[in-house]
Amino acid sequence: MRKRATGTVVDPTPFRVRLALRDLDGVTLLALPAVLFVVTLFIYPFAYGFVLSFQPKAGNWLANYTKFFSDPFLYDTIGATFRLAIPATLINVLVSVPVALRVRRMRYRRLLTAILVIPITLGTVLVAEGLLIYLGPQGWFNRVLFIIGLGKIRLVHNYTGVMLSLILSGFPFTFLLTLSYLTGIDPSLEHAASTLGAKARARFVHVLMPLLAQGLAINLCLSFVQTFSVFPSAVLLGAPAGDTRVISIAAYQAAYEQYDSSMASAIAMIMGFCQLVVVVLILSGRSLAYRGAVSGGKG
Repeated sequence: MRKRATGTVVDPTPFRVRLALRDLDGVTLLALPAVLFVVTLFIYPFAYGFVLSFQPKAGNWLANYTKFFSDPFLYDTIGATFRLAIPATLINVLVSVPVALRVRRMRYRRLLTAILVIPITLGTVLVAEGLLIYLGPQGWFNRVLFIIGLGKIRLVHNYTGVMLSLILSGFPFTFLLTLSYLTGIDPSLEHAASTLGAKARARFVHVLMPLLAQGLAINLCLSFVQTFSVFPSAVLLGAPAGDTRVISIAAYQAAYEQYDSSMASAIAMIMGFCQLVVVVLILSGRSLAYRGAVSGGKG
């Protein structure tokens, strides 16, 4: 430290060094564009929607939420969305585990992985259109059933059609995540258990599953958030006014049919809160499965 003629104390440490001591070096500043991007496209719209939800067209500041939870046609959409999202999430994640276990040991793993992830490249709308063509009343599947004398089965414009679409479009995503977690586990751990006499089931339960549990929890969260926000499948393959009237449809109708952006924002906030509750429950419960290292990485 040194003093000026005026008596003030001057720190001789360069400004750049002082910033580095506060973890604000050049590398940290490289993250600034990403932070601005997140604030501009995510945090600000969320904050704006949150405030807008308390500015209804009529009534007090809670009028939108009061209207939603007092109208069965609106609040029943929460249950309808959960009835689709939870089974689809569990099916996708649980099925991805044995498939990933088998694929990771196969010779043509890259080719099989590419085939399994094709639905991601198509998108939900094209998947829905394909299901309408193949499983519709005049589709190939029902025509074959009719020819062989088994009649026709209604597989679209109902709960089944939406569920099939969620599974087909969501499974590649969960499969890729599960496969990445599995390939990150050191194979020597399984080999060591095998040399000690552990059978395949014991190795999976006591070696792989504890190391995979943390990753599966994240997989469950991401898959649930994806399926809970279902919209195109519910409209194209479901019954938008019936048992597949999900909460995203209610938000869309409020915004673009009733032109009530405040009510649409309130529904979106309720939708986000439901997702947050489930994600918190999953992340809180993952420690019950395993409290050790999050993974058994290679090397």
